[in-house]
Amino acid sequence: MTRNVNDEIKSMVEDNDVLVFMKGTPVFPQCGFSSVVAGVLNHLGVEYASVNVLEDMEIRQGIKEYSDWPTIPQLYVKGEFVGGCDIVKEMFEEGELRPFLQDKGVLKADA
Repeated sequence: MTRNVNDEIKSMVEDNDVLVFMKGTPVFPQCGFSSVVAGVLNHLGVEYASVNVLEDMEIRQGIKEYSDWPTIPQLYVKGEFVGGCDIVKEMFEEGELRPFLQDKGVLKADA
């Protein structure tokens, strides 16, 4: 049976309220951009799942096609593609990320 990477990615995105496709892991990011996104989410106290794209080249390529976004990391919240490092960092710096995550129900209002 051939692997349907798009279906695998869709399942991962739907099964996790907050999901980051990244290089490395939250504990050991393997690129600066992934480190920034993990750092922002950790700082905000968001619980999130992650997928290390370095462990699976088909997922690494597939996620770029799935989102039509050329770079990694990629943040998904409640099935919605939020963006990559620059967008997450900008939303955080502008004070937009915390309310967005609260509105989505993945971050407590008092956090």
